Amino acid sequence: MTKDNKYMLRALQLAELGKGAVSPNPMVGCVIVHEDKIIGEGYHKKYGEAHAEVNAIHSVSETDLLSDATVYVTLEPCSHFGRTPPCANLLVEKGVKRVVIATVDSNPLVGGRGIAILENAGIEVKAGVLEKEARYQNRRFFTQIEKKRPYVILKWAQTLDGFVARTDYSSKWISGSQSRQLVHKWRSDEDSILVGKNTAKYDNPRLNVRDWKGTNPIRLVIDSNLELDPSLSLFDGSVPTICFNTIKAERGGNMEYVKLNDGFELGDVLSDLNSRKIQSLIVEGGTYLLNKFIETELWDEARVFTSQARFESGISAPKFDFPVSQEIQVGDDSLKIYYRV
Repeated sequence: MTKDNKYMLRALQLAELGKGAVSPNPMVGCVIVHEDKIIGEGYHKKYGEAHAEVNAIHSVSETDLLSDATVYVTLEPCSHFGRTPPCANLLVEKGVKRVVIATVDSNPLVGGRGIAILENAGIEVKAGVLEKEARYQNRRFFTQIEKKRPYVILKWAQTLDGFVARTDYSSKWISGSQSRQLVHKWRSDEDSILVGKNTAKYDNPRLNVRDWKGTNPIRLVIDSNLELDPSLSLFDGSVPTICFNTIKAERGGNMEYVKLNDGFELGDVLSDLNSRKIQSLIVEGGTYLLNKFIETELWDEARVFTSQARFESGISAPKFDFPVSQEIQVGDDSLKIYYRV
């Protein structure tokens, strides 16, 4: 492993610490090295707060070493004024010798401008170190920037004989306790979570984070004709919740009703989420809703639990014929992960 790869790998590890707290910003990590020794580290901890480069520089005790130091950063330093000043300008101000970047920022506000600022100041710049890993880490951010929609994760649990629920729509509990805890961790990582009308009606899910410590995602439900009972857990006001429908537009407390045109499609829902800078969506709906995402190719990742239970009959799991990227054993359940691209 080269020195550049070694230190960039550390920067990627730091960036991961911001997961679930920095959206709609990307996760970014930064390592500062002088004579093959790390003298500073930082990462973007929370949206609206200091960026990784700022935190790393502030952690350096001997600031006179910066003029002969290399800065490793997982994403091109920003070049615009947002909630914080441009990081590219800060690196120029500190007079660092060299900057190594994992991947260029495809945000049109940055898009190569950060690199240009550094190079115009005489700083040596190297880009593309562990680029694939960096883009994967920030796949939610890049999907929103490049596809103008959230990164969509499909999730379901199915029995060994391929059912997601019994004929009466009951499905608790197909997967084991360890799988359910993992799902709560996933919820804390994502911006929003979606179910359809039948899942809300028959499962009465809370769609919050209980078996893990973290932030609740924004709850979303599709109920075109507003047929759901308002006493359901989704409407308890405990978590920001959006109901997509064709009847009314209304907002009060943590509850918002978004009116869409008759015959609206999933793309319309995703466009609304994109306008709110919602970067990621986990879909925990039933077979009908999941199949809609699959058929319209509006998904990026699927996480499928298969338990040892058998129902013999019931509601079949989504139609899914994609190559498995990863298979993991979670308790007694098998977890298969798929990527569309």
